[in-house]
Amino acid sequence: MATTPASPSDLHTAANAIRMLAVDAVAKAKSGHQGMPMGMAEIAVALWSKHLRHNPANPHWPNRDRFVVSNGHGSMLPYALLHLSGYDLPMSEIKNFRQLHSMTPGHPEVEITPGIETTTGPLGQGLGNAVGMALGEKLLAKQYGSVIDHHTYVFLGDGCMMEGISHEVSSLAGVLGLNKLIAFYDDNGISIDGEVKGWFRDDTA
Repeated sequence: MATTPASPSDLHTAANAIRMLAVDAVAKAKSGHQGMPMGMAEIAVALWSKHLRHNPANPHWPNRDRFVVSNGHGSMLPYALLHLSGYDLPMSEIKNFRQLHSMTPGHPEVEITPGIETTTGPLGQGLGNAVGMALGEKLLAKQYGSVIDHHTYVFLGDGCMMEGISHEVSSLAGVLGLNKLIAFYDDNGISIDGEVKGWFRDDTA
């Protein structure tokens, strides 16, 4: 499915809609994390509207681009994107954010929410999953040719980069030449425990 171009004003409006959905859902649930959705809304909207190849009517389209949110505590970002993009995720489920048996659990869970590619929560795990998906694409493309040609996009934050798994899988991705893996690092220098500069000084860029 081709992406649809959008004007800058449309993108800005969509980003603000994501921010407000996140704020309202977290407030209603009285728990959750709205910081990541608010901070990454603009890049998410630009990615989904201009680059990501996906099909809301067929979430399991084999050659879709993969989108992974490694910083899964910011789950209202993918939920808002899925809702606004026309996936089977109605407003009633957005209002049930973080409630038992809802389609919008506190962290994204595969096979519960249409359009969620993998379960994330433990920081850094999603990056590892994304590396695996990108490797899978490369192996399938070698076997089947141009019929397999998709990208894997992953969002991650400071907490993800502070975990050892992120260092290992990033090294592996480089060694294997996974050039269809694209990571967006929300490097804002803050975590749930406060500023990270006192205990995280690696030059991860």
